[in-house]
Amino acid sequence: MRALLRRAPLAASTLVVASALAVAACSSSGSSTPSSSSSSSGSATAKTGLKVFVIPKNLGNPYFTTADSKGTGGALAAISAAGDTGTETSGTAATSASQIPAIQAAITKGANALIVSATDPTALCPTLNGATKRKITVVTYDSDAPTCRSLFINQASTSAIGTSEVDLLAKEIGDSGEIGIVSAAASATNQNAWIGYMKQELTKYPKMKLVATVYGNDDPATATQVTQGLLEQYPNIKGIISPTTVGILAAAGVLDTAKYRGKVQLTGLGTPDSMKKYVSDGTVKAFELWNPANLGYLAGYAAADIAGGSLKVAQGATFKAGKLGTFTIGADNTVLLGPPTVFTATNINNFNF
Repeated sequence: MRALLRRAPLAASTLVVASALAVAACSSSGSSTPSSSSSSSGSATAKTGLKVFVIPKNLGNPYFTTADSKGTGGALAAISAAGDTGTETSGTAATSASQIPAIQAAITKGANALIVSATDPTALCPTLNGATKRKITVVTYDSDAPTCRSLFINQASTSAIGTSEVDLLAKEIGDSGEIGIVSAAASATNQNAWIGYMKQELTKYPKMKLVATVYGNDDPATATQVTQGLLEQYPNIKGIISPTTVGILAAAGVLDTAKYRGKVQLTGLGTPDSMKKYVSDGTVKAFELWNPANLGYLAGYAAADIAGGSLKVAQGATFKAGKLGTFTIGADNTVLLGPPTVFTATNINNFNF
């Protein structure tokens, strides 16, 4: 296991034999949880000097900058620590048309592993399946492409993310009133899965009504525009959920006026640094997120270990992700980072990302 032993160079033929312990139980959502076990992920000659490409939905997005960058302790930091070469690349728009050329270019440049946040699994899968046929490791993070990857690094339980955001908003609006959702792209796997659980959770709140879901495509200008349109079309709306860091920031900017502040509640997924202003002035009471740098770091270690041959993907296999500890692969070959943190005025200044 790469993090527990010194990996051999590409030319080395030393065989490392590792031990295995019992398979960890998985949650009903199919996600895995961090494990305190020291069991092995398998045994193989571990290779270094590999080329690993990190391909987020789009470049210039602060969330992915944090998740991917070496300086933030993200994916590129883990790849470097594993003895490999990491490169972040993608298009500038969060669309499959923008992302696919970056994936194709990485394959052409001799990638050994791809770490991808899928903009559209249907559109991406032909290219990703082509990479797999070339024996290139494909790991997804943040947003999955379930049929064309070997492993998915999930932020937190999909159901918990969706249900908790509804519960946060319900508390803020007294379990009653019209609400809207400002999502990212209509094709985004993670967004659609979370929204599905939001709709299920809303059945517990019969006085809350979801009037519309709009899509900002993880573009600040578009997210601002669709939020404004939502407010104009539904003047009695009481709350908005935006399960995207770009969307919640744009929505907060729209609501940060005397007309809406304190009258239309906003929650969702955001980074503490970007949202501190809006929590401080009362525009936002509470929102949540995991640490995106840890998500990228975990994905980096997993991809490097799979490509290097020290991790065989199978439910119950475990691997050590550096500073984050040991993780277990759960059902559907998914690894769970851990539960999200709720940020409020009482704790938001304790975080810097």
